[in-house]
Amino acid sequence: MKTWRTWGVVTVSGLLIILSWITGSDLLMIVAAVVAGWRIAVSAFRALRIRTISIDLLVVVAAVGALFINNYWESAAVTFLFALGGALEKATLNRTRRALSDLVDTAPETATVLRDGEPGTVAIRELVPGDVVLVRNGEQIPVDGRVVSGHGGVDEATITGESVPAEKTEDSEVFAGTWLRSGVLQVEAVGIGPDSTLAKIIHRVEDAQDDKARTQTFLETFSRYYTPGVMLAALVVGLLARNVELALTLLVIGCPGALVISIPVSIVAGIGRSARDGVLIKGGEYLETSAQVDTVVVDKTGTLTDGRPELTDVEVLDPNYTEDEVLTLAARAETASEHPLAEAIIHGAESRGLTVEMVGKAEPIAGQGIRARVDDRTVAVGSAALLREIPDASRTLELNGQGRTAMYVGVDGRAIGILAVADTIRVDAPAAIKALHDKGIRIIMATGDARRVAGNVAAELGVDEVHAELMPEDKLTIVRELQAAGHTVAMVGDGVNDTPALAQADIGVAMGAAGSPAAIETADIALMADRLPRLPHALGLARRTVGTMRVNIAVALLTVAVLLAGVLLGGVTMSLGMLVHEASVLLVIAIAMLLLRPTLREDETPDAHRAEARQAASV
Repeated sequence: MKTWRTWGVVTVSGLLIILSWITGSDLLMIVAAVVAGWRIAVSAFRALRIRTISIDLLVVVAAVGALFINNYWESAAVTFLFALGGALEKATLNRTRRALSDLVDTAPETATVLRDGEPGTVAIRELVPGDVVLVRNGEQIPVDGRVVSGHGGVDEATITGESVPAEKTEDSEVFAGTWLRSGVLQVEAVGIGPDSTLAKIIHRVEDAQDDKARTQTFLETFSRYYTPGVMLAALVVGLLARNVELALTLLVIGCPGALVISIPVSIVAGIGRSARDGVLIKGGEYLETSAQVDTVVVDKTGTLTDGRPELTDVEVLDPNYTEDEVLTLAARAETASEHPLAEAIIHGAESRGLTVEMVGKAEPIAGQGIRARVDDRTVAVGSAALLREIPDASRTLELNGQGRTAMYVGVDGRAIGILAVADTIRVDAPAAIKALHDKGIRIIMATGDARRVAGNVAAELGVDEVHAELMPEDKLTIVRELQAAGHTVAMVGDGVNDTPALAQADIGVAMGAAGSPAAIETADIALMADRLPRLPHALGLARRTVGTMRVNIAVALLTVAVLLAGVLLGGVTMSLGMLVHEASVLLVIAIAMLLLRPTLREDETPDAHRAEARQAASV
């Protein structure tokens, strides 16, 4: 109905103008002006009631004035073109908001719930937390929840922007609005309807697209004074020149429509594009600020590194043993340990296809390691103090100097090998750091980890500056000092200890925010997928958006200047001025819509090579 009211007015007015040309009837031209102009007049009147002189008022005054001087064609043309421009503007703005409508369309409405072991279809609103829903291959997952049974590949593009389906097994987290592309899953409902991650994303994007950038707020304030100024100037020029038509033409030429629309349409397009790419930007103000970021402060553990220790080295000291035998003995001994490094050793052995059997007898030794009975042998894993024969320590010192934790593997008191464990650099971290550097952004590591470990990670990645062994308040101090020096700072972190610095930074960035409502609501930028390259992509998109805003402002101002010159020099009529004016409005919208083009390019490292990449990038 709304579409008919908008386009119906334009269509009827246009037909009346054509009939007027054919019949030569001035009455039809007047009716065409009234049909196209009455809604514009209503809008102008409503604005006046709240003491606002709108663009619509300029058009109404010009159109009515043209009728009084018997220039019926100009009156009809001005109102028709303004109505046509408004209709096209709405249509193109709706297209720029399609990112949000696509998200809304993905929200599921029904679910197959298992009750008493029998499946049944119910509306989403009928579900309660704890219900188990059945999702078959090709179906949409209706709730946020935890997989309790089954295995499958889930397309999470609507949430994280990831193009490759994520493998889901028991205890995996899944999100409403995503699609099961293979397998069958039974999911225990946790977040339903408005409590789901998808609903929170839609809410955040809605708010963000309506949020105003500082430039937009300034232009709106400017237009409140500009529009009355145009009316006053037209009146003065008309009186001085004694030319009513010139004054009316100036009213039309002075319409700041393209100027006013140039900013919001860019913001809507930029935030819509980022939402499709799995990046939530909180609003126009943060979009503008992100474009100015010249320094990124980043935590190490869990951000630049994987945040969990992994086996990096297996070295043989006794030629009677192979690497696999050394690792198997160590892993079996560690099955009796609760130390965090034990899991890394066991996982390292299993990833090589080795069989790791539990041991029955073991003796953890505080601060040194563990001894265990393995196949009638005493196997020790830890420091040299566990061994009778003291080996050459040069290699372990070398590994420790590289930021790795080195330990001996001994059999019956004699060292047979060395294992090293470390928190490894994320596979995507080098590409992210390079992309940030390519944008001229300085990168500072701020971590509570040991100086030696931090230094090795920084050297491997090419980080510009390192601050290690920090307390949370130290990170806050670093951000404040950078801001005091005139830098625009983005802070990236994933832990509670980063919260003060995240709050202080000009832009706080949360990584891997999918499934974290708090991160979605509080972060200035939320990277839904746990992928560091999304950060330079988000900052680059912000720069493109601000650049588009500036281009659009220039187009709008240049159009007004050229038309004004054309009026004063002669040759630009009221209808021609309105035509060019509406064309400029559509031009700035078209320029903004270029932001909707996909630009996300990520190196999807195949799973088969990820382990190799991690090993090569280990600290």
